[in-house]
Amino acid sequence: MPTPGMSGAEVNLRAILRIVLVIVGVVLTLYVIYLLRKPIGWIVLATFIAVAMSAPVNLLARHMHRGLAIALSYLGLLAIPVLLALILVPPIVNGIDDLATKAPDYAAQAQDYVQKNKTLRKLEDDYGVITQLEEQAKKLPQKLGTAAGTLSDIGVGVVNSVFAGVTILILSIFMVADGRRWVLNALSFQPLERRERLDRALSRISTAVANYVGGALAQATIAGITSFIVMKILGIPFAAPLAVIVGFADLIPLIGATIAAVLVGIVTIFADFPLDTIIWVIWAVVYQQLENSVIQPQIQRRAVDLHPFLVLVSVLFGAKLFGVAGALLAIPAAASVQIAVGEWWHFRQAGRVELVPDP
Repeated sequence: MPTPGMSGAEVNLRAILRIVLVIVGVVLTLYVIYLLRKPIGWIVLATFIAVAMSAPVNLLARHMHRGLAIALSYLGLLAIPVLLALILVPPIVNGIDDLATKAPDYAAQAQDYVQKNKTLRKLEDDYGVITQLEEQAKKLPQKLGTAAGTLSDIGVGVVNSVFAGVTILILSIFMVADGRRWVLNALSFQPLERRERLDRALSRISTAVANYVGGALAQATIAGITSFIVMKILGIPFAAPLAVIVGFADLIPLIGATIAAVLVGIVTIFADFPLDTIIWVIWAVVYQQLENSVIQPQIQRRAVDLHPFLVLVSVLFGAKLFGVAGALLAIPAAASVQIAVGEWWHFRQAGRVELVPDP
């Protein structure tokens, strides 16, 4: 209300000034958030990792000091990419070397096949595609050396990614070590009833995120094992490393399984083309539909207590808004929102019950 002696013009001026200051403050805040979007994204990923790692840390902390439990848990996490490299790198290097050595033979076989086919022979006579491939195949061993420059450029990006990964892991270690104390200190400023509800909601969110990670690992394991069985039946080379790639890529919602299926499909060309390629494509399409419609929704429904419809919708929305990271964090984010809304609803319902007079 305006104070006595204050004119209407002064009141309007103050209201306009207040609105302008609020708008300027909001714009500045959004601008600062935009400038800090990369470290903010790192903090979000670190929080996700910290919540996921809290489960094995708490399990080991029952039998040892918490600091040692944190060290062992994160050493296990760091051992995963090392094991993947030991499994994947030797077959990839040997495969590239064999491809470079046998490329001229493959080109010659393709030339013989074309000469035996009237239609393909006519295309070769008109455009000379196979001849060009044969010439390029002969140059392939020499071109491997020139790839060092490209690899060095890629190496710079890898170094930057490693730096970001190390920073995120360090942030998550701090959160695992002191996160619970930070939460309790923040909740101590709240009233007792609200403090209990917030603590319960945060505990449920933490459990949901840990269960989501377990469900995603189970889903990836199923994808890797089934793909390994199919590849062994078809006699596709490097079945074990390819199965590891399939399982690892399956952790990326929507696009990961497709990328891995395409990679394996390329390998089938050098096995028993076209029979293996056709069978693998049919299997990959059927399994991806089964995984997207049945396996993932059912696993995550049990893991985070989220309806399969909401699982699919959250992944689609997250991928559209924030890409791969959004797809990865969509399901735990949706579960967190569901838990928060549920606690708020129970709080409102409890307040309404208290307002009803006692007969």
